[in-house]
Amino acid sequence: MRDLWRVVPLFFGLLAIAPALAQLPPSPDAPPVSTAPASISEPETAASIKLNVDLVDLFFTVKDKAGKLVPHLTQNDCTVSEGNQLQTLSSFTAEVSQPLTLGILLDTSGSQARVLPLEQDAGSQFLERVIKPKDEAFLLSFDVEVNLLQDVTDDQRLLARAMRSAQINTAGGNGSTGTPGAGRGTIPPIGKPKGTLLYDAVYLAASQVMQQETGRKAIVLLTDGQDEGSRIKLNEAIAVAQKKNIIIYAILIADRAFYSDLGYTGHSAMKKLTEETGGQLIDVGNNGKKLEAAFQQIEDELRTQYVATYTPTNNKMDGGFRHISVECRGDGMKVQVRKGYFAPAQQK
Repeated sequence: MRDLWRVVPLFFGLLAIAPALAQLPPSPDAPPVSTAPASISEPETAASIKLNVDLVDLFFTVKDKAGKLVPHLTQNDCTVSEGNQLQTLSSFTAEVSQPLTLGILLDTSGSQARVLPLEQDAGSQFLERVIKPKDEAFLLSFDVEVNLLQDVTDDQRLLARAMRSAQINTAGGNGSTGTPGAGRGTIPPIGKPKGTLLYDAVYLAASQVMQQETGRKAIVLLTDGQDEGSRIKLNEAIAVAQKKNIIIYAILIADRAFYSDLGYTGHSAMKKLTEETGGQLIDVGNNGKKLEAAFQQIEDELRTQYVATYTPTNNKMDGGFRHISVECRGDGMKVQVRKGYFAPAQQK
C-alpha cells in the first residue's frame, strides 16, 4: 500500500491556516508515518500535467429511455466525436471486471450529524459488495479539515474500521460547536472561518490519493453538496478529475431541517461536478432506503461500463480542453461520459 505521506508534503505546505491531512493510527506492522500539518498548494495547470494523448480512454455507461442500463453493445453501435470531428475507435469493450480504484468521500460537517450513521452503514455494505479481487478503495472525510481515514487498500477490514472511525467535526472538537475552523490547534481562527472543504477534498483525492492509480477510477461523495471555505474552486475540482479520468458520483444526503432557516444550494454544484466527469447525482434526502438504492445503482453502473479508445485527430499540444460526445444507436439512448479532456501543453 502506498504511503500518502511520502507524496503529500511535496504538494502541501504553502498555506499556514489550511487544514491538516490526518490518517488513522497505523497497524503495528505498518511503517512510521509523518504527522506534519499539510495545506493545499496552487491548483495544477494544464502545462503541469503530462498526458499521453496518443490514446484517449473513455469509460461510460449507456441507459435506455426508461433509465435502465444497456449491456452488450458493440463498436458498431456507438460513435465518438471530439468537437465536431468523428473519431476512429481503436478498441471498444464492455468492462465488467477491469480493476477498479474507488474513493469514498464522507461529509462529516455539522449538517450531517443526523445522517452520518446511515452513511456509515450503507457505505460499509457497498464496499463489501463492490470491491472484488484486484480492486482497491480508500476513505476520506471532510469538514473543517480533510482527513485521510484509510489510504488505498484491498483490505476490507481496514476499510470497515476507517468507516466506523468517521466522526462529526464542526470546530472545537468532534461533535462540538463553535466558529468553524477554530479551536482545533492546527488551524488558527484567522480570516474567513473554514466550513466544509468539499472541493478541496475532491481535488486532493483526485490529484494525490489517486495520482498513481491506473484503470477505472471513481469517487463516491456522500454529502449535502454545500462547500464553505475551500481554497479550490468547483471548476478546478472538476478539471483535475477530468485530467485523471475519474468518474464522480454524488449521493446527495441532506438533513433538510438543518437548512430550514439557512437556505440550501448544494444541488446545482453537485449536478455540475457529476455530469462533467461522467457520473451521476442521486438525491436521497435523509431516507435510508433511498440511500441503499443509490449505492446499488452506482454498483450496477460500475459493473456495466464500456471503454472506448481512440487516437485523436487533433494532435496539437496546446493544453486546451477537448469536448467529447458519445452517441449509441437506439431509441432514447443516453450516455454518461466525461465531457472532455485536457490536451498536453507544449513544454517550453
